[in-house]
Amino acid sequence: MIKKLQHVVILSLLAVVWGMQLTFGCTNFLISKGATIDGSTMITYAADSHVLYGELYYQPAQDYPEGTLRDIVEWDTGKFLGRIPQVLHTNSVVGNMNEYQVAIGETTYGGREVLQKQSGAIMDYGSLIYVALQRAKTAREAIEVMTSLVEKYGYASEGESFSISDPNEVWILEMIGKGEGDKGAVWVAQRIPDGYICGHANQARITTFPMSDPANCLFAKDVISFAREKGWFDGKNKDFSFSDIYAPVDFSGARFSDARVFAGFNKVCSGMKQYEDYVLGNVKHDGENKFPSNRMPLWVKPDKKLSVQDVMGMMRDHFEGTALDMTKDIGAGPFKLPYRWRPLTFKVDSAEYVNERAISTQQTGFSFVAQSRSWMPNPIGGINWFGVDDTYSTCYVPMYCGITQIPECFKVGNGDMLTYSETSAFWTFNTVSNFTYLRYDAMIPDVIKVQKRLEDKFAALTPGVDAAALNLWNAGKKSEALQFLTDFSDNQANGMTSEWKKLSQFLIVKFMDGNIKKEKNGVFERTDTGMAPSPDQPGYPESWKKEVVKETGDHLKMIGKPSH
Repeated sequence: MIKKLQHVVILSLLAVVWGMQLTFGCTNFLISKGATIDGSTMITYAADSHVLYGELYYQPAQDYPEGTLRDIVEWDTGKFLGRIPQVLHTNSVVGNMNEYQVAIGETTYGGREVLQKQSGAIMDYGSLIYVALQRAKTAREAIEVMTSLVEKYGYASEGESFSISDPNEVWILEMIGKGEGDKGAVWVAQRIPDGYICGHANQARITTFPMSDPANCLFAKDVISFAREKGWFDGKNKDFSFSDIYAPVDFSGARFSDARVFAGFNKVCSGMKQYEDYVLGNVKHDGENKFPSNRMPLWVKPDKKLSVQDVMGMMRDHFEGTALDMTKDIGAGPFKLPYRWRPLTFKVDSAEYVNERAISTQQTGFSFVAQSRSWMPNPIGGINWFGVDDTYSTCYVPMYCGITQIPECFKVGNGDMLTYSETSAFWTFNTVSNFTYLRYDAMIPDVIKVQKRLEDKFAALTPGVDAAALNLWNAGKKSEALQFLTDFSDNQANGMTSEWKKLSQFLIVKFMDGNIKKEKNGVFERTDTGMAPSPDQPGYPESWKKEVVKETGDHLKMIGKPSH
């Protein structure tokens, strides 16, 4: 009984830890088997929040006596919502990937305000993710778990898009509650066609869908009839659009949300230029049903098959090379900083303006690329490539889904948002990124150099690690295989954090006081007497000097010759 009570307490604490505000700030990409070089499936997730501390959650597999109840605690707030029956056995879960290589990510889109609250509902979107990961062995099972739970216990969140993958299939599931008076949710799930990629970023993306293809499309039996009852749709079933009825896209949905999907697609798929006007916020409505006519497709085919590093690259973007390029306007400052401090909008006189919302953003707690590989035993086949802080300057390190403990640098409780820890990856990476923001164009190449070196090393090591773990597994030494994977993941994560700490020291030495010290291949130059030579002082670019003069007029203008 004491053990059972302790476990309930631990689950509740984890739920509170998980319960940080993630809504309206996340980006997901979904990659089918046929779209990857090695035949793996992948999903990505950036958990963006100004109060989320980046750490890697872990829930070991466990057996429960019949009649055990599981607490449901709201992910965003830590609020206790209710209890549901616990299953007799739960899966091991590392972050957002379980021991069967099932992975789940999410983005919140809100949708019709009248559907966003449901009294008595207890299944919030975060609980759906982690309960499903503990119970499901395939993506389809995860969809069944999630949709059956909201049908029975009600849906306690706003409209949500979920990315769900296993070693063979990748699905997008979009769900929204029925509001007050109707328990549950309406939803549609579509399998990403083989060879294609999908994405979502806080805007519902599923429009029309096939209604007689259960191999590739699942949906709530009342997803259309519910809309008819509410008076929101009176057309033919074949013309029903989930997004346009339950979460219509507007300027914000296109500019702040779908623009991120566009940016990721644009990195791997030619032909995206045609959607640039749409993602600038110019949503066109025409046709008989007046639905938007210029939206991006739900999925696209990449120009070539993608590696895991290509997919990591999709998560690193500030709209470079597009009409939304964040390095081009004066908001980037003199050093081309592709970040804008919040809030997301601002007013000048009576007009409202926007700060662009890119995939790579300063307030990311953690992100991942979940890779599932069907040709290996599950604990070896699944890799959660995990990183903390800003996706552009993070480093993705392989965390095998079969590991049995979490590296110290990612461990829950190793620091928090208000407590600095010397051994925390989150604080180490934030030290680097926040210093880099001060003189971005000069500093970021040094960060990318270390990032690439480490990620290339990880990519080179994993085939050998796979083979060694597989040999142990096939020899019947399964526990030794899991320990081997745990030790490898632990060593790489803690070693990466140590390397990043060295990077922070290198950057402060090189770029102190606005100077740039002379160095070659990471070694600082010295004079014959061992002193530091005079540093470079690049000052400000010409374009910025002109803006300063334009702003200040003659206030800074010299009169006469300078005296020294």
